[in-house]
Amino acid sequence: MEIPATVLLYAVVGILAVILVVWLFRKPLKWIFKLLLNALIGYVALMLLNYFGGNFGISLPVNWFNAIVVGILGLPGVILLLLMKYLL
Repeated sequence: MEIPATVLLYAVVGILAVILVVWLFRKPLKWIFKLLLNALIGYVALMLLNYFGGNFGISLPVNWFNAIVVGILGLPGVILLLLMKYLL
């Protein structure tokens, strides 16, 4: 049984397309996972700060601005927000 040339050509083009898509999205996917990890660490830090910091009078409200800063910067974002709140 012989494989038609068009089927072979489509298979090769399909495999090359999959390889190209994976290659193009490799860096953005890595960046997205890093951003999600930063956001998770920052969120946990913000919640722990509000839970335990309430005893010492230290807290940060959870709003859109704080969520964006903490989501992008992670733990350094929480520290930045604390500095902005108490030094400015």
